[in-house]
Amino acid sequence: MRISIITISYNSASCIEETINSVLSQDYTSLEYIIIDGGSSDGTISIVNKYKDKIATFISEPDKGISDAFNKGISHATGDIIGIVNADDTLLPGALTYLAQSYEPEIDIYRGNLMIWNPTSTQMFREIPSMRFSPTPYFIHVAHGGTFVTKKAYQRFGVFDLSLKYTMDLDFLIRSYQKGAKMKYLDYDMAIFKTNGVTSIPIIKKKSEYIHLTRKNGATLFQAYCYFAFLLLIDWGKSILDIINPDIKKRLRFKHRVQKS
Repeated sequence: MRISIITISYNSASCIEETINSVLSQDYTSLEYIIIDGGSSDGTISIVNKYKDKIATFISEPDKGISDAFNKGISHATGDIIGIVNADDTLLPGALTYLAQSYEPEIDIYRGNLMIWNPTSTQMFREIPSMRFSPTPYFIHVAHGGTFVTKKAYQRFGVFDLSLKYTMDLDFLIRSYQKGAKMKYLDYDMAIFKTNGVTSIPIIKKKSEYIHLTRKNGATLFQAYCYFAFLLLIDWGKSILDIINPDIKKRLRFKHRVQKS
């Protein structure tokens, strides 16, 4: 069984080499590695070129955002299962072997644990992925870095919505779940996600996107605004906790605190 891993990047010279090495050091041999770059100018391309003989596809050109980069990678992937490990994140040892051993022909989406790491405090937390998704997904765990989707599932349920800049992964999971996707939980720590990037943008700046996300997946306007009000309240609470200790909110949400080796 062939597994395709996609890494998207933009001006990621400070971190992409660690990401590349985490993928190429996997002990699973039937691996296709794809890197989609948004036209970096900071040295990212020269770093990627160091590994060009081990990379199946490398594209560096301007794109229309994260969803567009994801979709480019998916269009070039030939693997039976596709995973996405963004620049600045890392795939954990043994992840692909465990995935392959867990393969079942009828499964569309595999959902493994995602390790959330705060580089500043060095605290690590385990995110256990959610397995059910409603149009208004309260208390959800997306855990996108630990998610692996079959090529057939992308063909059946569609790829990422170009109109979404921040919530394209959640939208894909809701849509796939509603269309009957069969998901399997992998009790394995698949990847490490660093707490920075678009997830740190305040919820208020994502209002129109969250309203659109919930409405397009079947929520009423009232349900959509109630859901956003909930997210806004949670975001305000996080802001208060950040003043005290940024890791408190992660302890409350993820509960599974682990030691980073």
